[in-house]
Amino acid sequence: MKPLNKYIPLSISLGLCIGLLACSTPVSQFGVYKQSDGTIGVHAPKDAKESEAQEVALEECKKLGKRNVTIVESRKTVNDRFPVTYIYLCR
Repeated sequence: MKPLNKYIPLSISLGLCIGLLACSTPVSQFGVYKQSDGTIGVHAPKDAKESEAQEVALEECKKLGKRNVTIVESRKTVNDRFPVTYIYLCR
């Protein structure tokens, strides 16, 4: 029984990670685009948090070889599906 005890913390951690991922907004629901000035725009769905949009922008910036994102602007839209657009600068 002793060898199984070392797997208990691992299984608990894995369960927590899966639970947290299940609560967040799926990446596929965000609209991501690159603007001509080099910034990244993220159309966020209704129930998304700004931190989730920032993670999506960071993934896009990593594709461009950048490591950090800084929010430049947040604006409301008239689109019911994407009521907020966030603009990020890659660094």
